[in-house]
Amino acid sequence: MNVSLVLTVIGPDRPGIVQQLAQTVAEHDANWLQSRMAHLAGQFAGILRVGVPEHKATALSAALEQLATEGLRVVIERTVTGLETGKRQLLRLDLVGSDRPGIVRDISRALADRGVNVEDLTTECDAAPMSGGTLFRATADLQAPHDLSLDELRGILEELASDLMVEITLDEGS
Repeated sequence: MNVSLVLTVIGPDRPGIVQQLAQTVAEHDANWLQSRMAHLAGQFAGILRVGVPEHKATALSAALEQLATEGLRVVIERTVTGLETGKRQLLRLDLVGSDRPGIVRDISRALADRGVNVEDLTTECDAAPMSGGTLFRATADLQAPHDLSLDELRGILEELASDLMVEITLDEGS
């Protein structure tokens, strides 16, 4: 029987990190299932989900932890059952506006208060054309309770968007 492991990896960025991870995973007959990896402020940061035969999970974990000798910190967690998607609405949120502290905090609080789970979140800051300021962008895939009114959630987010001076779009599906 296979088990899933979720890994978080961080360390100074350099060529070969992904190959090193992939090699370690493959050497333990594990399967690379999902990942997100990025270069952030000189650091390599990644999350990864692998499937591994249960009898090899401990050895794989030990081998991944050994990567610390090369400057990579790896945190390993066995997965747990998540929210049931059949009883939830899948939504996509897009946000754009002038950057300022608190945008993610305020939006995520409004979502959490209504039982909405953030499944995937991508954010970035870019130079704003013409104004010389910084533009903040966010895209999130969400799971909302099936009985949550989409119109009610849109209304709450639109009011918050007005306070934050950002534009928010909320659509079904992702």
